[in-house]
This record gives sequence, C-alpha cells and structure tokens, in this order.
Amino acid sequence: MPPSQGRLAARVGAGILLTRILGFVRERVFAHYFGNGIEADAFRAALRIPNAIRNLLGEGTLSASFIPVYAGMLERGEEEEARRLAGTVASLLIILTAVAALIGIGLAPFITDFAAPGFEGYQRDLTVTLVKIMFPMFGALILSAWCLGILNTHRKFFLSYAAPAIWNVAQIGTLIAFGSRMMGASLATALAWGALGGGVLQIAIQLPTVLKLVQRIHWGLDLDVPGVRAVVRAWIPVVFGAGVVQVSSVIDTQLGSLVGSGAVAKIGYAQLLAILPVSLFGVSVAAVALPELSREAATDASESLKVRLAHGLRQVTFFAIPAAFAFASLAPQIVGALFQTGAFDAQDTAMVAAVLAAYSIAVPAQSSIKLLASGHYALGDTRTPVLIAVLSVVTSASTAFLLMRSLGVVGIALGASAGSYLNVALNGLALRRRIGSVSAPDTMRSMSSTAIGAILASWLGALSAGLGNQGLWLSAATGLGTFALVYASVTLALGHPEAKRVANAIRRSLQSN
Repeated sequence: MPPSQGRLAARVGAGILLTRILGFVRERVFAHYFGNGIEADAFRAALRIPNAIRNLLGEGTLSASFIPVYAGMLERGEEEEARRLAGTVASLLIILTAVAALIGIGLAPFITDFAAPGFEGYQRDLTVTLVKIMFPMFGALILSAWCLGILNTHRKFFLSYAAPAIWNVAQIGTLIAFGSRMMGASLATALAWGALGGGVLQIAIQLPTVLKLVQRIHWGLDLDVPGVRAVVRAWIPVVFGAGVVQVSSVIDTQLGSLVGSGAVAKIGYAQLLAILPVSLFGVSVAAVALPELSREAATDASESLKVRLAHGLRQVTFFAIPAAFAFASLAPQIVGALFQTGAFDAQDTAMVAAVLAAYSIAVPAQSSIKLLASGHYALGDTRTPVLIAVLSVVTSASTAFLLMRSLGVVGIALGASAGSYLNVALNGLALRRRIGSVSAPDTMRSMSSTAIGAILASWLGALSAGLGNQGLWLSAATGLGTFALVYASVTLALGHPEAKRVANAIRRSLQSN
C-alpha cells in the first residue's frame, strides 16, 4: 500500500525545506558581500532570465505534460513504452537546451537590455558578462526537472526536491572561498561560475536513482514513440502559460530597474521569503497530487479526483494563510534576522520588509494555484490554465505599473498579488464547471478556524516580538514562536482537521521514539 498523501507531501516539504534553508544561508552570505549595491542588482537581473527559462521549460511545465502520460503508462502496465517515452523526452531536452544555450550566450546584450532596461554603463556591462556565464545553467536545471518527473511518478519525492540544495551549497562555497580575496565585479563573476557548477551537480546527484528506476533508457529523437506526441501536445500550451507567468516575473525586474538602484535586489530578497510557504505547502501538496490525480483520471475515478483536490486545498490553506499573516506582521524582524549583516543595513531591512509585506498578501493564492492547475492537467486540459494565466499577468502588470508611481517597489509587489488572486479564482471556477465543487463538507468551519487562529497569532506574535530590547534573532524567534504556538492551539481547540492530523503525527512520532 503506497504511503498517504500527507506523508508524501511531508517528504516533498522536507526536501524543499532543506533547499530553502540553504537558500537563506546563501542569501545571507550574498547580502553580506553585496548588500543592495550595483553588483547585487546585476547578479539578480542576470539570474532572472535563466531562471525564467528554467521555469518555462522545466519543473512545472514538464511535470504537467510528462507525468500524466508516463504515470498512465505505468498504471496500465506499459513499462517498456514508458522507458522509451522517458528516453525520447530526455533526448529532445538535451538538444533543445544545447541550442538555446548557444543562442542565449550570443544574445546576452539583448537579453540584458530586455531584462533590465534601466541599467547603463558598468552595471549593464557586468550584467551582460554574468548572463553569458549563467545562461547555460538553465539547461542543466531543465534536465534536473526531467529527473524530478521520473522520481515523482515513482513516489520518490525527497531526493527530487532536496537536490537543488547542492546549487545553493555551490554558491555558498564560492562566496566563502573567494569573498575575502575578491570584491565587486570579480566576486560576482566567480559566483556566476559557482552557480553554473551547482546546476551540473544538481543533475549528478539524481541520475543514479533515476537510472535505477527506469532500468534502461532508450535514447532517440523518434516522435512516433508512444506517448511522445501526447507529451509535446500537452507541453506546448503549458509552456505558453508558464511563459506568461515568467513574463510577469521579468516585468517585476524591468519595473524594478526603472524605480532606482537597489530595487531589483529588494524584490529578489522579498520574493525569496514569500516563495518559501508557496514551495513548502503549495508545491509539496501539488507535486504529490499530480501523479495520483493522473492515475485517477486514467481510470475515470472523477469522484476520487474531486475529493483529493478538496483535501489538498484544505492542507494548503491551513499552512499558507498563517504564513501570510506571519510575514505581514513580523516582516521587519524576519528580514533583519536573515539578511541584516555587512553591507545590508537597517534601512535595507525596513525597505525589504515593506516589499515582503506586500508580497505576503498573495501567499494563500500562490500556494493554491499549482494544485488547481494540476486538476486541469490530470484531466488533459492544459489550455484553460494558459488563458487564465494571460488574464492574470495582464492584471498584475497593469496594476503594478499604476501603483509603482506612488508606492515604488511596494506597488510592484501589490500588483503581483492582485494577479495571483484573479488566477486562483478563475482556476477554481473553471474546475467547478468541469467536475463540480471541490469543497469539503467542513470547508467553512475549517476556514473560520484558520482565519481566527491566524489573526490572533499575528497580533500576539507581533506583540511578543516588540517586547523589551531584544536583538534581531531573538525578536524574530520570539515572535514566530509565539505565532506558531497560538495558531496551533487555537486551530486545535476549534477542531481543524489538519491541526488534528499534525498533532496526531507528532504524538505518534514521540511515542515511537
């Protein structure tokens, strides 16, 4: 009997948590050496395009198109066909990414002008150099996404989501090794090479397990291999939808480059924090749900599919809503504890905290979008999420452009939040028309206890963080500790199903030890 969805999601969450913790370490070291200076902006902008292409062609899009077909073959016992499909997809990805990498290196100046139109002189030249170094990195990370698709379908979740930790480790090691001997452009260049090396290592640690699961890979470029055309047909609209979303992230960078020096870096720091609960809870639940939803869709188990979606949404919101409240109420303490060091001073903390508070509004919506989209993907519908993404990005970009005139970089974050809520609302309505309501019988009671717990926790958490003359780390720990304790106590007392599940899991763990 396969492990429960909650247990598998916990494995995804554990892998993501490891990666994110090392990501925060990387960012703290980065902040120490670069702060919000010109080199920080240049590195952020140069990394934006390879990251956008990775997200465009990698994890999210490849999973959405490849996993349903691959999982369906395995469910029907077509193991040899599944191996041929996996090998052909890998071969196509290698060719695609190699060609794109060469084109990207040649077009580095144009890519820089597109990503950061406000950069000039030294800052632009440095960004062009960094783009040339890091652009091929996306190819390695896309192949890592292929590994993730294989591993997730076989319910091997921890490795696929912990593997990106090595990318962070490579950059941390680079900064520590060269930070005392280099500075400015030379250190930024060294860090770019470290990031590229980390991308290669990310594939290397996954391949042995992938090869063991697949047993033998049939390399080739034959589009007539069963399932390949189905993957490509599904992939094209998903890539287009992801492209629309990535355009949104690039727009944030473009607008930030026009606001003034340091704005792009502020967005980067705030997004790193805001994406944490989205990855831990939204991505973990959706990652586990997609293979299972695909299996159920393949056997026409529509009622089971609806129940799984409802359960997933309850899991996501139980964690995502309090995360949004925690970021909004404790942003200065969290940002200061993590990043205030060296060139990153108290004024930087205050500015990044304001941007984080604005991004935190969208955390519940962002955490739910991937799960709702997975419902469409499992049903073979990859077009509806694309159309919704287009409308959402137009809303996000136009709102951000209007708000940045009066609110600066905070307005950019608020615009992104507006687009996220439109996205989740339209996805939910589309699914309801297709399969009916995905809400569970106790949805209203669960949401009420979540809201009450989050409000009380944010108030008492902020109050405890501000008591006495505490240092940054102690203030953040006190506030977050109080927040977590109050939220857990209130939701458990009000009988939230997820609070009970977590409490029972902790109790079983303690008893087994």
